[in-house]
Amino acid sequence: MNIKTSTGSPYPLGASWDGKGVNFAIYSENAEAVDLCLFETNDQPRESIKIRMKERTHKVWHVYLEGIGPGALYGYRVHGPYEPESGHRFNANKLLVDPYAKAIVGDVVYHPAIYGYVKKSKQADLSFSKTDSAAFIPKGMVIDSSFDWEDDSAPKTPMQKTVIYEAHIKGLTVLHDQIPIDLRGTYMALAHPIMIAHYKQLGITAIELLPVHFSTSSAQGQTRRLRNYWGYNTLSYFAPDNRFAQIKQGDRALSEFKEMVRSLHSNGIEVILDVVYNHTAEGDHLGPTLSWRGIDNASYYHLEENNLAHYVDYTGTGNTLNTGLPHVLQMIMDSLRYWILDMHVDGFRFDLASALARGLHEVNMLGAFFDIIHQDPVISQVKLIAEPWDLGEGGYQVGNFPPGWAEWNGRYRDTLRDFWMGDNNTTADFATRITGSADLYRDHIRTPTSSINFVTAHDGFTLHDLVTYEHKHNEQNGENNEDGTDENRSWNCGLEGETNDKTINMLRARQKRNLILSMLLSKGVPMILAGDELSNSQFGNNNPHNQDNEISWIDWKEMDDKQLAFVQMAVAFRQNHPLFYLRNWYNGKKASRSKLKDINWFAPDGSFIKPSQWKSNSLSAFAMYLNGKGIDLLAEDGSQIQDDTFYILFNPTRHIKHFRLPTRQYAKVWKVAIDTYSPQKDKKHLYSPEDSIDLHSHSMIVLMAVT
Repeated sequence: MNIKTSTGSPYPLGASWDGKGVNFAIYSENAEAVDLCLFETNDQPRESIKIRMKERTHKVWHVYLEGIGPGALYGYRVHGPYEPESGHRFNANKLLVDPYAKAIVGDVVYHPAIYGYVKKSKQADLSFSKTDSAAFIPKGMVIDSSFDWEDDSAPKTPMQKTVIYEAHIKGLTVLHDQIPIDLRGTYMALAHPIMIAHYKQLGITAIELLPVHFSTSSAQGQTRRLRNYWGYNTLSYFAPDNRFAQIKQGDRALSEFKEMVRSLHSNGIEVILDVVYNHTAEGDHLGPTLSWRGIDNASYYHLEENNLAHYVDYTGTGNTLNTGLPHVLQMIMDSLRYWILDMHVDGFRFDLASALARGLHEVNMLGAFFDIIHQDPVISQVKLIAEPWDLGEGGYQVGNFPPGWAEWNGRYRDTLRDFWMGDNNTTADFATRITGSADLYRDHIRTPTSSINFVTAHDGFTLHDLVTYEHKHNEQNGENNEDGTDENRSWNCGLEGETNDKTINMLRARQKRNLILSMLLSKGVPMILAGDELSNSQFGNNNPHNQDNEISWIDWKEMDDKQLAFVQMAVAFRQNHPLFYLRNWYNGKKASRSKLKDINWFAPDGSFIKPSQWKSNSLSAFAMYLNGKGIDLLAEDGSQIQDDTFYILFNPTRHIKHFRLPTRQYAKVWKVAIDTYSPQKDKKHLYSPEDSIDLHSHSMIVLMAVT
């Protein structure tokens, strides 16, 4: 290799090819020296060339190499003190992955050499390992970032019209027999025409992908031969994961991801990434030295104030990145901008987002993390969704994120599950949740679209399992069924597990319809877990994070056609009726164009529900009136938004409830639009004011006024 070195530039960080050579730049505040190591192949036991980076500007080490280009493999060795008790874990015997690498080749092999300390030493991590780790560490690859995006443009679906579909790239398509075998489970499969057709028929507008940043399994997982399936073990915030590439060589994951996004965009579907900026794959003080720990441990992680050898763990994974440090914030912001500008994604869901808001300890919603995002002209314009909790003290922050953010509404999920199990204590809360969770967001000058409404997600039971199991069945996870939550708020409808009992199965199917329909008719942004529309099961496993097999993969051969048809209908119904998705709040007041309130609540006997009834917990079944003439909003063209008028009946109890319809002033004639008890029945029958309707147990009916 004929390589010429020169000073280079401290910006941009990472490896940047300019057509003639490559600029390398890496941040380390406390390092004493940095070596850039070049490799010809990933499995080389030692580097072919080692170059001392002599230039340092504002704590960034940099060098320019003329004579290399895309495809070059590299890593770093960083010299400095190995003093865990002082927070420093430098060890130049350990090859380190560039935090800004845009492509990564290979994977971590859990060998004693990848630890900074002697694995069998009695001193644990206070000892010093002299064994070289290069053969067991993946390498960064220099890339050519050019790509023909053709006429790609972001769909920019308004938040209020967004319907999210949460999916795992591999799990969604790996068993789909209408997709070519060599494509299944890949980026390309996710955007295959057969999948595009499914998304469009289902009516979703955005796919929220479980982590696609390059990740690795834990040592325990490799020992048990259990893969880090979900991907919440990040080793690079810039490189797409090679697991999902059809061709798992070089930088193919990069181009295939871009092709996937381009195809989805051309069909009006947005791409939202689940991102894990709260912790890394390096684990606790006994974890491996893979990247940040060896580059500058004290400058990346939250360390215990009185014991710098240990990490503050707000995430349950052993470490927490310290977003109170400017260069950590810079890395996160650079990563977000990269995925928006270079990879064309449309938004992010931030895993354990409360951890990102912590300064020295407390969660601070006015902290630097939020300030810098709000001020960024690129990041502030995409969809930002928080998982509003972490595992630390005061970490549950549902309702407390700043304007501009949406949140996974955990209270919404819990309330809907409790209500449809027949818990009378949640009736008032249920009414609050389906109307946008005003108690959480309205006083903070936020809209109902701040609430991401969901009943199920990747973490927990699927919708089918929610009505089939009351207890988790995680034995195959290798943790004696002790992992995963025990608070499932589930009901097996009378028998644990699958059954041939027709009565139980009919009730389970009805409960699935109740939960899905309630969510889709709620103010806020609905999120459907991929596979719930097919009645997909994980066999009672509520934490299959390490199950890269049939437990987690969606079985398309066993799809529930009736469930699919119902979900398709319910999504279309929502999208066709502005009352259910508009960004405004219901006011409970008379609208400018109507003598009636925009919303009203009725007891089964047709009387208005009094405040005391909500508080008494004696109310179980009830009805909600929505006035289609009560929308005081204008459309984009300046016209007045109008909709049909609805009367929605809810009965979560185990008994038939007799409902009396309201008086003539609310509607002259009503017709059934949706009935979860008999979704296929003839809906030609019309009801007059003050008629009676028998609402079956565990069911709901949507009546629509006939004009």
